[in-house]
This record gives sequence, structure tokens and C-alpha cells, in this order.
Amino acid sequence: IARLVDGSDLLEFKSRYGSQTVCVQANIHGMACAFIGNNGPIDPDGATKATHFIQLCCQSNTPLIFLQNTTGYMVGTAYEQGGMIKHGSKMIQAVSNATVPRLTLMIGASFGAGNYGMCGRAYNPRFLFSWPNAVTGVMGGEQAAMTMRLVMEGSAARRGQTIEPAVLAAQEQQIIDHFNGQSDAFFTSGWLLDDGLIDPRDSRKVLAFLLATVREGEKRPLFPNTFGVARM
Repeated sequence: IARLVDGSDLLEFKSRYGSQTVCVQANIHGMACAFIGNNGPIDPDGATKATHFIQLCCQSNTPLIFLQNTTGYMVGTAYEQGGMIKHGSKMIQAVSNATVPRLTLMIGASFGAGNYGMCGRAYNPRFLFSWPNAVTGVMGGEQAAMTMRLVMEGSAARRGQTIEPAVLAAQEQQIIDHFNGQSDAFFTSGWLLDDGLIDPRDSRKVLAFLLATVREGEKRPLFPNTFGVARM
């Protein structure tokens, strides 16, 4: 983020709370903006912090820029007992109802519900661009392969059968190849799941252009069509 903003000057929000979710206020080419980024998965504290930050940005009318690089929301007994579903849903609700322009930049991983909470394509950001190394999917190929391996082994055990290790290994590799082939940025961009790929070195320039575009758009009211459409 320091390389994207003016003079590497930024103000971090609640830096010691939910530190894996980074919330920052800064300027790009003199235009105020706010960043939400990831240093790993989103935990309950990080989701709560992001929710508060989004609400503050809506109060100050500050555009939001989401830098996606997350494996998703944390799972496990401890996190579920800590309110992961409750706090995660608050974050997704805040993203859905944000009244300020939202821009999304896919800079790394984007898996599972983390894609939603970080304003993925389904949440209609004004613009969404990707770096060439970005990866998007329900889960990683290795995780999907391991899940299916456990399912097959459990099913076979209930029937009193065993599965040859070679069969399991072949299935794992097939699943990994399938997931990895459909999760890279070139595949997802080809399916119009973003607005294009950009050179990471151009990120500051692109974000400045997008911020200027959304600011200009706010000043241009749309006038409804008040007459019928005549066939030529």
C-alpha cells in the first residue's frame, strides 16, 4: 500500500486489532481513498474491524479500494465459537450496503467467502482488475483434492473396503489440475470475472485513473429517457 499512495503516507486503522486484515486511509494523486487488504485469512477480529472501517468510510464519503489476497474466512471450532459466522456476515453486509464507490484489485489469492467479503465480482464493485498472478476459486486445488480423498476413504471404510493408494493419488492429481487450470487470472479474466489484467507496476496509475473516473461519475447525473423508442 505504501508504494501505491502519495509519499508512502498512510494512516492505519486499529493496527493492533485483527492485524491480518489491514485498513488504511491515504491519498492517491491527491484524492482521498481507503484500502482494505489481507495479510492472510480473515478472522473474527479482522471482519469486525473491516465492518467498522467500511461504515466510517461511508460516513466520510471516502471511496474504498479492496486489495484481495486471502484464503477466506477462518474455519475451525475455536473460530466458530468466537463468532466467525456472525462477524463475517456483518462484514459482507457492510460491503453489500456500502454507499461509496468500491474498487477491487486482485493481487493474490481469493478463495471461498473471502472473495465475497473483499468485494468480489458478485458484489458489483465499480471496477475490478487483476494482477497476472491472481488466483480465484472456491478453494485451492490441494484442499479440494484432500477433501475428496477423505470423502472417498470414509465412504470405502463404511462399506468395509479399501482403495488403492495409486487410485487416490491419480484422483488427487486430476482434481488439482482441474482446479488450478480454472483458477488462474487468465482463465477468470477470459470469463469476464474482472475488467482486465494489469501490470502490477501500473497499479498506482490505474487506481488514480479509476478514482478520478468515479469522482467524475458522481458529478454527472443521469437523465431518464422520456420518449419512446421509434423503430427505424
